[in-house]
Amino acid sequence: MPKKVVVKITELTKQHNISLRELSRLSDVRHAALSELSNGKRENINFSHIERIAEALNIEDIREIIDLVEE
Repeated sequence: MPKKVVVKITELTKQHNISLRELSRLSDVRHAALSELSNGKRENINFSHIERIAEALNIEDIREIIDLVEE
C-alpha cells in the first residue's frame, strides 16, 4: 500500500492550545502554508517550516509533527 507523509498541524494546535494564526506568528510560517499542510493540500513539505514549528513549540521529536500513514 502507498504511504503518505502527514503534517499534524491540527493536533499540534489543539495540544498546545493555540490557533493556526498564533502558530503562524510563532513559527514565522505563512498562515496559508500551515492551512494547506493542515488540510493535506500541499504536495511538498518545506523542512525549514518543520524546523520552525518545532522550535516555536519546543518540540524535540519530529514524530510529534509528522507521521507516515497508509493512503
